[in-house]
Amino acid sequence: MSDAQNQPVFSIEKLYVKDISLEIPNAPQVFLEREAPQVEIQLHHASSKVDDGVYQTLLTVTVTAKIKDKTLFLVEVGQAGIFSIRNIPEADMEPILGIACPNILYPYVREVVGDMVMRAGFPAVVLTPVNFEALYQSQKQAEQQQEPASPIIQATH
Repeated sequence: MSDAQNQPVFSIEKLYVKDISLEIPNAPQVFLEREAPQVEIQLHHASSKVDDGVYQTLLTVTVTAKIKDKTLFLVEVGQAGIFSIRNIPEADMEPILGIACPNILYPYVREVVGDMVMRAGFPAVVLTPVNFEALYQSQKQAEQQQEPASPIIQATH
C-alpha cells in the first residue's frame, strides 16, 4: 500500500435533517401569554457504523418552553451527518464520534431550531454554544467512577 492509502481520512459526506417535529399543544391560547416562558433544552447524540469507514452521527436537540405547567411549544430536531473516517487508530474513534462530529452538526441544528421556533410565531430561541469535549470528558469520568452517564449526552457506536 502506498503512503497516500494509509493517510488518516476524516471528511463530511452528507449533512441532513433526519427528524423534525414541532408541537404547539395549547395554541392559540399560548399566543396570548405575556409571562416569559421557562425553556428547557435536552441534547443527545449517537453514532453508528454505516459501512466500512463510514459513520453516521445523529445529534438530537429537544427544546421545550413552558409557563407554569402549560407547554407553549416543543421542538425536536435530529440533525445527522455521514462521515468518512479511515486510517484512524481505534482508540481515537470514540473521541472523534463523540466530540468532532457533534461539533460539526451543532451549528446546523441551532439554525433549524431557531428557524422553526420563529416560524411557529414565537420569539427566537438562540441555543448557546456547547463544549462537546467537556461533555465527553464528563461522561468518561462518570463511566470510570461507574456512575450512570449524564443524560445530556449519549454516545454509542
